[in-house]
Amino acid sequence: MKFGIIRERKNTPDRRVVFTPDELARLKQQHQGIVVKVESSDIRAFSDEEYRNMNIQVTEDIGDCDLFFGVKEVPVDYLIPNKSYFFFSHTIKKQPHNRKLLQALLAKNIDFYDHETIVDAHNHRLIGFGKYAGFVGAYNSFRAFGIKFELFKLPKAATLSGKQDMIAHLKRLVLPPIKIVNTGTGKVGTGVKEILDAMKIKEVSVENYLTKNYTQAVYVQIDVLDYNVRKDGKVIDFNDFFQHPQEYVSNFERFTKVSDIYITGHFHSNEAPDILTAEMLKSKDCKIKVVGDISCDVNSSIACTLRASTIEEPIYGYLPIENKEVDVFHPAAIVVMAVDNLPCEMPRDASEGFGEMFMEHVIPAFFNGDKDGVLQRAKVTENGKLTARFSYLQEYVDGK
Repeated sequence: MKFGIIRERKNTPDRRVVFTPDELARLKQQHQGIVVKVESSDIRAFSDEEYRNMNIQVTEDIGDCDLFFGVKEVPVDYLIPNKSYFFFSHTIKKQPHNRKLLQALLAKNIDFYDHETIVDAHNHRLIGFGKYAGFVGAYNSFRAFGIKFELFKLPKAATLSGKQDMIAHLKRLVLPPIKIVNTGTGKVGTGVKEILDAMKIKEVSVENYLTKNYTQAVYVQIDVLDYNVRKDGKVIDFNDFFQHPQEYVSNFERFTKVSDIYITGHFHSNEAPDILTAEMLKSKDCKIKVVGDISCDVNSSIACTLRASTIEEPIYGYLPIENKEVDVFHPAAIVVMAVDNLPCEMPRDASEGFGEMFMEHVIPAFFNGDKDGVLQRAKVTENGKLTARFSYLQEYVDGK
């Protein structure tokens, strides 16, 4: 079995990797018959020399490998027919801009596994960069708040050495008595919470958050039933929401009336109700000043996310009354941070964490006959067709 670590070619290039040099060395040690090749790259967070120092072959040509591992979408022209690939394709929610990529994977008879579809038997994701997106997203949200109100200056996350460096800068801040709401309790939301806790910001209950005033900064972490209600008024459970999201509407407005910063850490399905609507943002009693949209689904659940921002220019202003982008310092502007590749700002930390998860949850499946079905569930395309699990994408592939 030959593993190939591909060069990231999406523009803007991603510096993260699936496997660090240490992880590849461990992989070879644990599985003696495996061959590993790394495609040379000058943009990775780990240099070619770091791989060579671990006795990993680095070369310009890895075309003879069987399995290819990358992070972001592979440009269509670089896909090698009749091979197997692992990367984030951003197609499983029928994203229009990546339809041609999925069409190419099928046309080239590629067995494709999306990192996003690597789940356990209960459909819980096993790997991802979510927690690291949460770390950087939380940091960037406070940075945006400081810029908007000229209270403090934080360096860009990408200039720091990693999570602990970010926390050290955040702990020096003297915050006014603001309220911060964080949606989501998965990997992203957990990452946000870890930063808030490290800053010693007080966590409070939903009821106290909504009704009490504080003399210090506080936060609340909420899940789907805290900000969605059934249209018929029934109170059921989480499973009902995930099975019938169309039966719910957002009641997030009760949080907009008391929150200064909103940091998103949720997963939002296409059928679920929008969370933060334009009407909520227009309301005279909306207090939100900064939205750190880590989810970054443009023109979707968060109305002020008009576009993705970039690591170079991470924030923009949103004018609710006109539903348009304006300067950050416009007096009526809400600041939006919607960087769609946040873990790239701490690429070494993020890569190390991702590689550890991949080694634990995915690599064993190659050597135990996939006894837990991890690879089977993750496979999107096979023999030029969509697998049964992803047959719902057929109309998307057909352009309908």
